[in-house]
Amino acid sequence: MRVSGDTLTFLGTGDAMGVPRVYCDCEVCTEARNTGVNRRLRSSVMVECGEASFMIDCGPDWRFMMERLGKRKMRDMLITHAHFDHIGGLPEWSDACRWLGEKGRLYAPADVLEQIVRQYPWLPRQMEMTAVDDGITLGGWEISCWKVNHGKNGYSYAYRLQKGEYTWVYNSDSINLSPAEKEPLKGLDLLVLGTSFVHETAIFESRSVYDMKEAAQLLSEVNPRQTIYTHMSHDVDVRKELPLPERVSVAMTGMTVDLSK
Repeated sequence: MRVSGDTLTFLGTGDAMGVPRVYCDCEVCTEARNTGVNRRLRSSVMVECGEASFMIDCGPDWRFMMERLGKRKMRDMLITHAHFDHIGGLPEWSDACRWLGEKGRLYAPADVLEQIVRQYPWLPRQMEMTAVDDGITLGGWEISCWKVNHGKNGYSYAYRLQKGEYTWVYNSDSINLSPAEKEPLKGLDLLVLGTSFVHETAIFESRSVYDMKEAAQLLSEVNPRQTIYTHMSHDVDVRKELPLPERVSVAMTGMTVDLSK
């Protein structure tokens, strides 16, 4: 069964600092400032399903993403976790909702909503907040979530989305998943997976996201039909050959993927 017309667009593909990093003059950051092939906003995606659309995560680059898209409003937003690079744009979204006179609809696990309100206590005035712990449906997609290990940074959530015979997962921030955390990654048509480095040399206890070498091992276990890496730091130079297994590619800003068999 084809999921007619549904698409996934990568609005941002960078890690928490984005690329270029303000303080850095490395080869990748320098290129990102000039030709811009490696320029990456904080990770976020948009799902379009006919006339409906929703985004996953709302980092501090949200306003720029909306301007680039030419969109004036976004009603529905899923959040993976309450780190700044994933929620830093919520105050601007709230302000846009206020001026448009339409409440936004914010979806996240209950504990994430609590963390968001602690940081931005005025948001509920402009947003309807819905806990997704028991699952929700957006644009015809049946969506479930589960907690995933985020290493030194605690935990995040991954989202599994299914419509008809097509199933995909968005998992931007995770590392060293347990067998139980890997289980929902099996049987996928598409896995969007965060890989901040090609090979990260920092001590493991200080890390929070898979690198590409570790991701390859994970993929050999869960075997998705297609994988796209996102949440990439300035360690990743897309101009060079990367250690990508078969059926794996890297996300580029503005890249659109057909969500169908």
